[in-house]
Amino acid sequence: MASLSRTDFTYFHNLRVRWAEVDPQGIVFNGHYLTYVDVATTEYFRTLDVAYPADLQRDGGDFFAVKALLEYHAPARYDDLLDIGVRVSRLGGASLNFQIGIWRDDLQLTSGEMVYVHADTHNRTSRRLPDWLRERVLRFEGHAPQF
Repeated sequence: MASLSRTDFTYFHNLRVRWAEVDPQGIVFNGHYLTYVDVATTEYFRTLDVAYPADLQRDGGDFFAVKALLEYHAPARYDDLLDIGVRVSRLGGASLNFQIGIWRDDLQLTSGEMVYVHADTHNRTSRRLPDWLRERVLRFEGHAPQF
């Protein structure tokens, strides 16, 4: 995965590392980074004025994670203030790819990708991304993600 720059992102969520997230090595346990990404992605939707999951469920749909990829470049430690960059890097027919970057000051700690598929909530078959969501993403990002 290519190194990212802070300028590659339109949205950041700040999060402070809590004591319970640090392992015996004194660094953030690797699994917590997925929680950080989940929180930042939820806040990204909130910034788009999307009430997740309620807005998707009105039409009988929801997002299901199908891929999570994180690369660790440097560790985070207790009480670090993290900047979590989130951007939509691809809008597929039914999928939404998020590119992720986590920084402490100017040091990139983590890069990654999350892929979600929009699907029917009952039978979990994929469904086209709603047009209203596509429009909000395009308006917020200011450019068209890869299709």
